[in-house]
Amino acid sequence: MRAVLSLLTALILTSTFTASQSKPHKQASKPAPPANWDTLVEEFFSQNYFKFGPTAGTAAGFHQYDPLLEDYSRAAMEKEILSLKDFRSRFEDFSPEKLNEVQRGDRLVALGYINSTLLDLDTLQLWRKNPDRYSSNITNSVFVIMSRNFASPEARLRSVIAREKQMPTVFDAAHANLSNPPKIYTQVALMQLPGIISFFQKDVPEAFKNVHDEKLLKQFKASNDTVIHALENYEKWMKNDLLPRSNGDFRLGAGNYSKKLLYDEMVDIPLDKLLEIGMADLRRNQQRYKETAAMLDPSQTPQQILEQMGKDHPEPDKLLQSFRDVLGGLKAYIEEKKIITIPSEVMPIIEETPPFARALTFASMDTPGPFETKAKEAYFNVTLPEHDWTPEQVAEHMAGFNYGTIISTAVHEAYPGHYIQFLWEPQAPSKIRKLLGAATDVEGWAHYCEQMMLDEGYGRDPNLSLEQDKKFLKLRLGQLQDALLRNARFIVGIKMHTGEMTFDQGVNFFVTEGYQSRTNGERETRRGTSDPTYLYYTLGKLQILKLREDYKKKMGDKFTLQEFHDQFIKQGFPPIKVIRKAMLGDDSPVL
Repeated sequence: MRAVLSLLTALILTSTFTASQSKPHKQASKPAPPANWDTLVEEFFSQNYFKFGPTAGTAAGFHQYDPLLEDYSRAAMEKEILSLKDFRSRFEDFSPEKLNEVQRGDRLVALGYINSTLLDLDTLQLWRKNPDRYSSNITNSVFVIMSRNFASPEARLRSVIAREKQMPTVFDAAHANLSNPPKIYTQVALMQLPGIISFFQKDVPEAFKNVHDEKLLKQFKASNDTVIHALENYEKWMKNDLLPRSNGDFRLGAGNYSKKLLYDEMVDIPLDKLLEIGMADLRRNQQRYKETAAMLDPSQTPQQILEQMGKDHPEPDKLLQSFRDVLGGLKAYIEEKKIITIPSEVMPIIEETPPFARALTFASMDTPGPFETKAKEAYFNVTLPEHDWTPEQVAEHMAGFNYGTIISTAVHEAYPGHYIQFLWEPQAPSKIRKLLGAATDVEGWAHYCEQMMLDEGYGRDPNLSLEQDKKFLKLRLGQLQDALLRNARFIVGIKMHTGEMTFDQGVNFFVTEGYQSRTNGERETRRGTSDPTYLYYTLGKLQILKLREDYKKKMGDKFTLQEFHDQFIKQGFPPIKVIRKAMLGDDSPVL
């Protein structure tokens, strides 16, 4: 992914590509290191990060970028590569001895982002492989403008029109750039496109229904119709031309996989060792699932109980309200038990996942950017069944929203997961910590919270023994089912991308080892083809658990859970290795 913008959500998508098969890059002259660290940071964001990613600028709350759209041409991408290499040299040349503790961590975070982006652009060349990047990214470029009222509807519509006028060139670039993509990438892009087209046909006009400026509406209709037509043509081209010649390989290979983990997460553990760690945690969670299931009903197998739990869910039209019903209780429990400080009483808005994100996203938290000053709404997105699904598809989808996993998902996305992270964001110590970060931190924290909240007694009836507390046992099974899902991501991500597992074997692993429905197993395996390091949920959770134990030893009798959580979360979103240094004062192993 391009970066952490507020949080890692399904709605903030990678938006840059390159063309590294052209002539060798001419190396820019090496500038002298700036005398001031803050100058270098500001130049990096203004001259690279937002310059080549104006959608990220809008999402972050810098609205001077609202009329601009990413340039997907090869020439623009060549410029970005040169810029990244220039800034890499400048960050490398800035001596850590000149920096304070936060800045030293920030320097590593910035270099990790730059190296990761160059890996994407220069080596992996995903601009050549993933047709969904073009269609989904332009959709997100409109969504970040229409989703929040940071300016008048008229002003925001003018920005939408400005971006839409530039979108036909995006598809020109797609035609020129895409060459032999993996079949699964083209299939996913085609799965997404009906929702994307519907988004421009229905959702975007609906968002600006209160605009009555006829001249402006006429301009919008023209630009919007042009985008719809371009998307329809893109869909036809993919079906008739690109799909038949989509025979590429989505796998990263072991070397690139290890580099991505190092650059994104500062994790340099060998992949075979990581697989041992992941399998060990999978087996622990499977054993705990069996033990919990036996307490719930010893006459049934865990699989039978899982099947029954999958049927215990709200009706699809009641799903959003079911999530709303649990948030207040979670928030009250956190405050009562002093689990973490909650900086605001405002709660997130629960709504249906936007159309362009539904093929790969079950639930997500979409929060405003860290520099947004006016529109501070946060949205908890939940993916509902599609209207044209069969009853069997609906049943399998809703099995993932049984009452146990509803609690687990609400903890992960809202309290005390991603939404609490967002509320703490203003206290992050630097601009880099607000805008760049690691998924092991963001998703690791939210996944850690799923287990931690139950460990701290949420949902437990103190008047009953554990064996008698059937409601709590179901909550624990829901949490463990989600943990097994993340365990399966851990194993499938590594094994698929290193050639040890096929796509179909990945689906079966999610079903048999991760205790997921086949529908969700297929969705998760599809996601793993383009989100290869989605082991970061479990990898981050395990790092946080180890940090907590190490911090507890350091603090002794002074340790409190609330103080640990507050100290952890106020660091922003850097790799956990950076947080360990800040909290423990050493470079001890993360696992």
